Amino acid sequence: MIPQEGLGHASPAKAAGGWPVQQKQRQRRNVTDTNDQVDLKAHIRGIPDFPKPGILFYDISTLLRHGPAWRIAMARMARSISPYKPDLLAGVESRGFLVAAPLALELGLGFIMLRKRGKLPGERIGLDYALEYGTDRVEMQADAISPGQRVVILDDLLATGGTMAAGIGLLRQAGAVVPAAAALIELSFLDGRKKLDVPFEALVSYSE
Repeated sequence: MIPQEGLGHASPAKAAGGWPVQQKQRQRRNVTDTNDQVDLKAHIRGIPDFPKPGILFYDISTLLRHGPAWRIAMARMARSISPYKPDLLAGVESRGFLVAAPLALELGLGFIMLRKRGKLPGERIGLDYALEYGTDRVEMQADAISPGQRVVILDDLLATGGTMAAGIGLLRQAGAVVPAAAALIELSFLDGRKKLDVPFEALVSYSE
């Protein structure tokens, strides 16, 4: 259980717009609190035989719906990628959006989407990449970044690394500098980070 500060009995001074000054200050402290004693794995559940028999699926929905733990996860992620000095964050469809969008807000950055074929309006650029069986494609809007911008790419989970590597390739094709990649979860036994030629950060790792 994550301790919360009490409001006390005195009526706090009011700020412009009717919000208590003390409450505003408390919110700012909480957003940036990494609270290193909190075990994020306790908020991620494993679901066996999903999406097919023999697969153990690591479900982040339980983390997403626990407000204090999710706030801490985003604060930790912000701390891990800030040293790479990104100008933008890119999220990989679709759960990568759940990580990259709030993290962009936390860091005061813009957010761009890397999506599957035909999902984005306007002019697009794309990159085909190999799957175990067949191929897939990742796309972004052609005007999403300016050449030379530093873009960190994010997803919820790194498994074999194929999709993340394709996203890095697409961003570079658009002229971006990709200083790092990150995810909430790494399945280290699949060696996905070996497919990436940039530093990789993860909040939690599973070895089996």
